[in-house]
Amino acid sequence: MLLPSIIRIFLLALPVLSCDDCYGPQNDVVLTRNVRRMQPDAQNATVPPKAPLAWGQLNVLHTTDTHGWLEGHIKEQNYGADWGDFVSFSTHMKHMAGTLGVDLLLIDTGDLHDGAGLSDATSPNGVVSNPIFENVNYDLLTIGNHELYISDIAYETFSNFSKFYGDKYLTSNVQILNPATGQFEYIGAQYRYFTTDHGLRIMSFGVLYDFTGNSNVSRVIKAADLVRQSWFLNAINYTQPIDLFLVIGHNPVRPTTSGSTFGTLYKTIRSLRPDVPIQTFGGHTHIRDFVVYDDQSTGLESGRYCETLGWFSMSGIKSSNFTGNQEPRGVPNPTQPALKVNAATATATATASAAVLTSTNGTSTNSSALVYFRRYLDWNRLTFAYHAVGSQDNTFDYHSGLRVTSEITQDRNALNLTALFGCAPATYCQSCQPFGAPGNIFSLLEVALSTVVVNESRADVPRLIIINTGSVRFDLVKGPFTYDDSFIVSPFTDGFQFIPNVPYNIASQVLGILNGGPLEKRQDLSSRSFGFTPLTLLDQDNCLDPPITHDHLSARSYAGGRTLRRQSTALTPGYTTTDDFGSDGDDTPHSKIPYYSQPDDLQANASFPTNGSLPETVDLIFLDFIAEYILPALTGLGADYTMADVSYYLPQSFTTNSYLPAYAKIAWQAGVPNCPVGEGVGYPS
Repeated sequence: MLLPSIIRIFLLALPVLSCDDCYGPQNDVVLTRNVRRMQPDAQNATVPPKAPLAWGQLNVLHTTDTHGWLEGHIKEQNYGADWGDFVSFSTHMKHMAGTLGVDLLLIDTGDLHDGAGLSDATSPNGVVSNPIFENVNYDLLTIGNHELYISDIAYETFSNFSKFYGDKYLTSNVQILNPATGQFEYIGAQYRYFTTDHGLRIMSFGVLYDFTGNSNVSRVIKAADLVRQSWFLNAINYTQPIDLFLVIGHNPVRPTTSGSTFGTLYKTIRSLRPDVPIQTFGGHTHIRDFVVYDDQSTGLESGRYCETLGWFSMSGIKSSNFTGNQEPRGVPNPTQPALKVNAATATATATASAAVLTSTNGTSTNSSALVYFRRYLDWNRLTFAYHAVGSQDNTFDYHSGLRVTSEITQDRNALNLTALFGCAPATYCQSCQPFGAPGNIFSLLEVALSTVVVNESRADVPRLIIINTGSVRFDLVKGPFTYDDSFIVSPFTDGFQFIPNVPYNIASQVLGILNGGPLEKRQDLSSRSFGFTPLTLLDQDNCLDPPITHDHLSARSYAGGRTLRRQSTALTPGYTTTDDFGSDGDDTPHSKIPYYSQPDDLQANASFPTNGSLPETVDLIFLDFIAEYILPALTGLGADYTMADVSYYLPQSFTTNSYLPAYAKIAWQAGVPNCPVGEGVGYPS
């Protein structure tokens, strides 16, 4: 995508920007203002990281589950950086690794779509966001389940994205039907054996969890079958020396998590290569986590939605071929051996971990000299500039990063993502407030549903409206409610069906039955599930595709130049993580965001008698997605209804992606177009 000529000329004329093949200034500068580029309407953080990162023999920047959030979180100051900022930051860190004489790898573990308009407002989704993503020079990547639900998206990944990254894109257990040959073949490479800049010899695999919701043009090989295949075993026993196994995957990194297949992979590799370190990088569960497998094996998972950038470093890898520094000078180094230090996590998982990891000789045989470090970075400019040592706010940006930032701005405008529906008057969260509380998003939705889900020909008929809370994917932050936000809050396109004139004494009991029954799951997806945009949907299995929650939620000197900052040190709401290494992994300390469980379904009512009495009959309205649960509930209450009694209450084009914009146009016009903006989830509105 080309920038307009005037922008390109302007960028070339800027004298203070870093060039892409040099490392920043060496002079001390005192900063008293926030670093600023990002998107024009984004906020920046006010609290800097707590300390520099530790650099080791091998270092990794890890992203996962970005889900299209390449513009950053426009209305949340903790996560306001965009993909252009990450391009600049990763470039700085690569140069710093070269200066220190160590290796730095960039790794991504999948799910690139379905969460924000930049990826979801196109058909197929990702055709705009994927080329933006490709501006980062990753060393290893793998596929996520959201690349496989819809055939068009799977083929877009196969034909374009995987070809862009070549043998760096690993799909060890994912194949696709090649229309040119009529045969199934791997979407990416089965494995990659490579040597780092400083001589480490690495064997890498990319393994998706045992996903079953893919379309019929792809297939996922179960891990239990994969580890018996001859090519996989031959790769483990490769003819060339292996200093380290890197196993990446869209896969829960903790092997005791339901759905994770890392335990199977670990046991197989460890049984054949007991003395070679194994390092895993996972995803899919949208959490920050670090797990210890044995004294030579750990795993990192780095959150979701461009909220988290994972940092990992290790030293002590034995290699006759390594030419770099085990302990780079002038920076902190890793010091923690692979031992669980968090008693709560260790106790909770000890028995299960023993069963998962030690059977079939799943342990290393030698005492290890390996040491590790992990940190979870908040995705904002302040964090990036802090860790890009020697970079100040006016020299942090590379031309490549600024170009990407500008492309994102142009693409958001071209896709109409900034189109304003109204001003959200407060922040409404999924789980930081109790169900029914004013700041709970489902309280808002009850009002919105009763206001706009109305068939004018039946407007005077009392109605109950039931939706599943899983139809909401993310929080709604105070400020402009835009076309982009409609994807962020609810990308799903489920229609509203109904059964007319259901006795109230029966209809009023349905919600309780639903909330006491099995969780509704998204299965058998078709293009109808995605409406006007091919949005892929979660299976809504709490283990395999968890609902989004927030339950996890001194003087410094450096070699050469220094950056001294005067910024707020007060804690802001955010992630407070505990993992196998303890509770010190969050790069920026935060106050904890409360977490409250929510029901599976909610109900709104409208057009009830004004005198407070209850109606005899109601229109029972529900999403087509949960119709299969509504009918059995009615049957259990003694009512005899079938699908022949069900019809659409509103046109099928009016969906769960439609009703909140419709409500905003009615109820949120105060302040338009100059909407006051909040600070994010957990802050006072």
